Amino acid sequence: MLNTSNNNKRKMIVIHGGHFSSLKGFYEEASSVLMKDTDWKVGTLDGFDDILYGGFGVIDGKEEIEIIWKESQKSKENLGFNATREFYENKIRQGKPFNIELIQQKLDELTKGEGQTLFEILVEIIESHSNIALRLE
Repeated sequence: MLNTSNNNKRKMIVIHGGHFSSLKGFYEEASSVLMKDTDWKVGTLDGFDDILYGGFGVIDGKEEIEIIWKESQKSKENLGFNATREFYENKIRQGKPFNIELIQQKLDELTKGEGQTLFEILVEIIESHSNIALRLE
């Protein structure tokens, strides 16, 4: 949906934190709003980053986008320390093809209060795209 109520003409995309409570649920929400009318679904952090580059789904390329993340505080809690620890522990259990040493290091940093949560990683991914403005609500 194009935002015509202001002068910036950014395409607005809304992620509803109330629609999910896990990383898998976030991927489903992101797929429904970013990849509608395609067969491709978001399933990894790298995949989420890839679709933000555009060229498929609802983002055409380097167009100006505004992502509004509603109920972001709920998402921050749902995708916080516990979910992130579980995410890393699952990767360590799976082993290959994951870099277990790197993942263990990330888990250790998280445990010490120095590492990023999944929510913070997702926000960082979005903010790394200069054509995308993120608004947490």
